Amino acid sequence: MGEKKTPYAIEIDHVFFSYGQRDVLQDIHLKISEGSFLALVGPNGSGKSTLIKCILGLLTLQKGSIKLFGQSIKKFHEWNQIGFVSQKANSFNSGFPATVFEVVSMGLYGKIGLFRFLTKRHKEKVKEAIKQVGMEEYMNQNIGELSGGQQQRVFIARALVSEPRLLILDEPTVGVDAKSVQNFYNMLRKLNTEKKITLILVTHDVGAVTEYITDVACLNKCLHFHGDTHEFEEKQDEMMSTMYGHDVRVITHNHDHDHHDHFHDHDGSDLR
Repeated sequence: MGEKKTPYAIEIDHVFFSYGQRDVLQDIHLKISEGSFLALVGPNGSGKSTLIKCILGLLTLQKGSIKLFGQSIKKFHEWNQIGFVSQKANSFNSGFPATVFEVVSMGLYGKIGLFRFLTKRHKEKVKEAIKQVGMEEYMNQNIGELSGGQQQRVFIARALVSEPRLLILDEPTVGVDAKSVQNFYNMLRKLNTEKKITLILVTHDVGAVTEYITDVACLNKCLHFHGDTHEFEEKQDEMMSTMYGHDVRVITHNHDHDHHDHFHDHDGSDLR
């Protein structure tokens, strides 16, 4: 009999992590189902980036365990199944001489090797990934000539080209103009529903994404909440107040008015 298939993309079990004397993650227990679209929410310094680095195998666990697609992270080798787009993905020299096609093709090097030539099949995969993010008309344009939002789409295509089962995005709308944000989230939802890619979105703008996501996890060293979007919407003001340590409301704006949704404290100052 074969190994029983797990319904979880990620299983985090009693994970602790500290930098020296500073505790960053305290007893995190979290299961993320395959096919879900999860928003990971928390204030700066809450441990979100540390947790993502643990999931990506960039930090060695100090206590606890993580499984990826049912396999212990210590034995997991199929990293091409996991795509990652960092917040700094589009912070690069705008004069960098590479076209959209060339940047996206870099996502295949993990599979084919750095100095291997792209076959016809590889080129088709690159074109397909570019098409998935709606950037086909910019295929031969220099990456430095694109807007922040367009560049971020290209970096998502670079992550998609290896056909990952899980895609992690760290604050992907930083530096993206407000008009592009809604289209951006629509694109992510399409990847989730049509391509069945499990998505984790690290974000401060939880109010802006509740209509696109399926689940929310609220982190501030401890896991304060994990549930579906409806549960979160019922408890969100209480949850945000608990996490941020004082009275916080989620201010929701109409998408038609070019606003992001974000957190305000009781005196109205921005907590992003």
